[in-house]
Amino acid sequence: MSDIEEIRRRRMQELQQQAAAQQAQQQSQDAQSQEQMRRELEAQKKQAMMQILTPEARSRLANLRLTKPEFVEQIELQLIQLAQMGRIKSKITDPQLKELLRKMAGQKRDINITWK
Repeated sequence: MSDIEEIRRRRMQELQQQAAAQQAQQQSQDAQSQEQMRRELEAQKKQAMMQILTPEARSRLANLRLTKPEFVEQIELQLIQLAQMGRIKSKITDPQLKELLRKMAGQKRDINITWK
């Protein structure tokens, strides 16, 4: 009886190891596919920005991305949405982008805390 139990125990361990290996492989494939999708979306966004902005404006956004990446993401998404709706007739120049950035930065609420 102990031999049969030992064989069963070994077989169960083998099955558990195989299941764990398959799960790890599936997670790896999922991570790779998500990374691939992210790269494709970035490439599409970059292409859209090339069509929407002049080189100077793209340079300004690239510089701003170094300090405020979330803000730049928000601006890019809004520009893409405007372009898809047909509200952008020509490429946005650097002065136009500066004005847009000024307006967007002004929309933030300032939070002041006063101690009494």
